[in-house]
Amino acid sequence: MKFLLLLAALIGVSYCEPTVHFQEDFSEGWESRWVESTKKGSEAGKFKWTAGKFYGDAEKDKGIQTSTDARFYGLSAKFDSFSNEDKTLVIQFTVKHEQNIDCGGGYVKIFSSDLDQKDMHGDSPYNIMFGPDICGPGTKKVHVIFTYKGKNLLIKKDIRCKDDVFTHLYTLIVRPDNTFEVKIDNKKEESGDLESNWDFLAPKKIKDPDAKKPEDWDDNEKIDDPEDKKPEDWEKPEHIPDPDAKKPDDWDDDMDGEWEPPMIDNPEYKGEWKPKQIDNPNYKGKWIHPEVDNPEYSEDKALYKYSDIGAIGFDLWQVKSGTIFDNVLITDDEKHAEKVGEETWGKTKDGEKKMKDEQDEEERKQRDEEEKKRKEEDGKKKDDDDEDDEDEEEDAEKKVDDVEKMDDTNTEEVEEPATDADADEKDDADDKDEKHDEL
Repeated sequence: MKFLLLLAALIGVSYCEPTVHFQEDFSEGWESRWVESTKKGSEAGKFKWTAGKFYGDAEKDKGIQTSTDARFYGLSAKFDSFSNEDKTLVIQFTVKHEQNIDCGGGYVKIFSSDLDQKDMHGDSPYNIMFGPDICGPGTKKVHVIFTYKGKNLLIKKDIRCKDDVFTHLYTLIVRPDNTFEVKIDNKKEESGDLESNWDFLAPKKIKDPDAKKPEDWDDNEKIDDPEDKKPEDWEKPEHIPDPDAKKPDDWDDDMDGEWEPPMIDNPEYKGEWKPKQIDNPNYKGKWIHPEVDNPEYSEDKALYKYSDIGAIGFDLWQVKSGTIFDNVLITDDEKHAEKVGEETWGKTKDGEKKMKDEQDEEERKQRDEEEKKRKEEDGKKKDDDDEDDEDEEEDAEKKVDDVEKMDDTNTEEVEEPATDADADEKDDADDKDEKHDEL
C-alpha cells in the first residue's frame, strides 16, 4: 500500500514538473547557440555581450546589446520542435533600452523548426511576434501578433510598453482555452480571449442583408415647434458701418474713389433664427439593423495551437542602438516563468536602479562643479576686463595731459612763422638801404 502511495506521489510530481523548451541567460559561450543572419549584408549590425552602463549584477545581467545605430539585427536559435496542443505556452524575456531609445523594436519572433537561420529577415514566416516597439511619441506599444492561416493578426487593444532606461520583464501566456495574458514585470497588463481580441475568424453575426428601415420610421427625437414664429424685429444685419468713423481730411474722391466707412459687428445682430425644438410625438427610437448568423463564420477551438514551434529569433531595426536582451524562456508553466522572472530580473532590478541613480547623482555633481567653475572663470574674466578698462582710461587721460603740456611749451618757445607780406616788407627795406649806401 505504501509503495502504491509513493508511486502515485512520484507520478504526481513528475506530471507537475514544468517543461522548459528553451532557456537562454546569455552566459559565456552564447555565440555557439545562436546563428547570425547574413541577409542584410552591410546593413546588418552586430550584437555585443555586455551588462551595459549600469546593472544589478555585472555577470548575471550580461546580455546581448545592439551596437550600431540605424542597422538591422538578425539572430536566432533553434530547439527541439514541439506543439502546444492542449498545453499552455509561455514566452518570456527581458528588455533594457538603456540608450533611451527613440525608434526601434525590442520584440522576439517564434518560428517553426524549418527556419533558414542564415536567411532570416522581416518577411520570414513566423508563428508569434511579441514584445515592445517604440518609434517616437506616437508608438510605444507591446506587439502581440499571431499568424493564422497565412495572415499576421495584430491585437486590437493598445498595450503600452515601458519607455524608460531600465530592464523590464515581458511575458506572454497563451492558454489552451483560447485565452491570453500579457504581463510586464510579472504584473498583468492585459488579458482576454483570442477570438474577440484578434480577427482570427469572420464575425459570428452580420447585418441582415434583407432588412431595411421602414419608410415611415421616424428616428428624429426632436422636431421644430410648428407654433414658434420668428419675431418681426429679428432681422438685423451682421455688420454695420462704423458710426464713429470719419472721412480722412486728405481723402480725394477723384483719386481714392468714394469714401465708405469701415464695417463693424452689429451689436443688435441675433444670428440665424431657428425655431424651438420640441419632443417628436412620432419618434420611434433609433432604428437598429437586425443581425443574422454569418454563414461564413466557423468556430475554431484551437486558435491558440501551433503544431511546430522550433526556433526563436531577434529580427529588428533600430535607429538608436543600445538595447540589451536577456533571460529568454519558453515553457508550458506560468508559475515557473514567474519564478524564473523573480530569480533573474527580480533580484537585480533594485541594484540596477541604485547604480543608475548613483551615476546620475555623480553626473549632476560634476555638472554643478563645472557650472560653478565656469561662473568663477567668467567672474574673474570680468574683473580682469574691468581692470584693463580702468588702465586704458588712465593711459588715455595721461596721454591727453602730455599733449596739453607739449602744446603749452611750444606756444612759449616757437616764434610765429613769417607770412609772405612780412617777407616782402623786409625785401623793400633791404633795397632802400642799398640805394642809400650808393648815394
